[in-house]
Amino acid sequence: MERNGILSALVEDIMDIARPELKAQKRRRRTIIVILAVLGVASVSFAVSRLKPAAPTVERGTVWSDTVKRGPMLRQVRGLGTLVPSQESLRQIPAETEATVVRIRMLPGSQVQSDSVLLEMSNPQTEQAAVDADLQLKAAQAEYQSLRVKLESDLMNQKAGAATVHADHAQAIRQADTDKALYGLGVISGLAYKASKEKGDELTTRNDLENQRLESNQRAIESQMAQEQAKVDQMRVLAQLKQKQLDALKVRAGINGILVDLPLQVGQHVLPGTMLAKVVEPNHLMASIKVAETQARDVQIGEPASIDTHNGVITGMVMRVDPGVQNGTVTVDVKLTGDLPKGARPDLSVDGTIDLERLDNVLYVGRPALGQENGTISLFKLLPDGQNAVRVPVRVGRASVNSIQVLEGLHEGDTVILSDVSRWDNTDRIRLE
Repeated sequence: MERNGILSALVEDIMDIARPELKAQKRRRRTIIVILAVLGVASVSFAVSRLKPAAPTVERGTVWSDTVKRGPMLRQVRGLGTLVPSQESLRQIPAETEATVVRIRMLPGSQVQSDSVLLEMSNPQTEQAAVDADLQLKAAQAEYQSLRVKLESDLMNQKAGAATVHADHAQAIRQADTDKALYGLGVISGLAYKASKEKGDELTTRNDLENQRLESNQRAIESQMAQEQAKVDQMRVLAQLKQKQLDALKVRAGINGILVDLPLQVGQHVLPGTMLAKVVEPNHLMASIKVAETQARDVQIGEPASIDTHNGVITGMVMRVDPGVQNGTVTVDVKLTGDLPKGARPDLSVDGTIDLERLDNVLYVGRPALGQENGTISLFKLLPDGQNAVRVPVRVGRASVNSIQVLEGLHEGDTVILSDVSRWDNTDRIRLE
């Protein structure tokens, strides 16, 4: 027991002895460990910050891609439009007089002939005016005939008087010639011959005057008859106009075709100029296409076109380009040169494609969803592994409906994504699965 106590006392004395060098070593060790830990954390953070984000994954079936090709490229523009009647095949029928609709005999969509009555109207004033004009014409014709008979009778009397004077003149000339011969033989006196000669000269003057008066009267008669004839013609034109207005109360188609519009009802009152009906010839249609103003600058008259009616495609040719712009589009009229398919009718919606030019031996690819011609666009190009695609800048030239010319940035055989990639604007790489 005593020995154990002595050992315990020795241990306590040893522990009570100061060891400053050990404490310094411990502090240095702890400091080094902390510094190393901080450096390690900083290194890891820096390495993590330098890592690129993972490429987004895209389902291959949701994107549209195409391969860059070299060869001829047909430039085209496309627009939506409708079939419309050509000017020579359209007849719009206006009201010629004020009237009231009393009967509708044809409805829109009906096949009509040129003499088919579409509707009937009534106007008592027009009917009375037609009767009055016809009576005035008859009265003018009767007055013309009466004046003609009177003037012809007066002319005959004048001709009879002129004939008497002419006969007396001829007789007087013969007598004067006879008396002259007798005077030369000494049979009659000079006084008798002088009297005979003076009578012949007088009748010569009277005969000339009668002839002049007859010619003057004939010209006067012609003038009076022409004046009266003008009155008759005036009454005839007025009667024809009133009769035409009366006939127009029965509205006729005027051409063979289809009645496409008749916006009236029985009992409706119409004024002159009101559009009553529209008739078109269904086999004479053209296409009116709306083309974007940015594409219409290259469209020229005479360029070939094709019109898709969704029941067949019709060939055509550009016949007019509207000089104005409406709502960002330009109207292009296409004359149809091919046969119309079944179901083709006015106001039918169609798709039109116009051929602009053919570019030979150019690099081209399908037209991307975004990007205009003659500029630089960015596209995702597939890498050789077929799984990854990287963004590349591409300079493009002239564009068509479904293709665009490649000037720089791609090579023949490259495959690019043409779908809208705007949602991946913040990344330069995507992965296809």
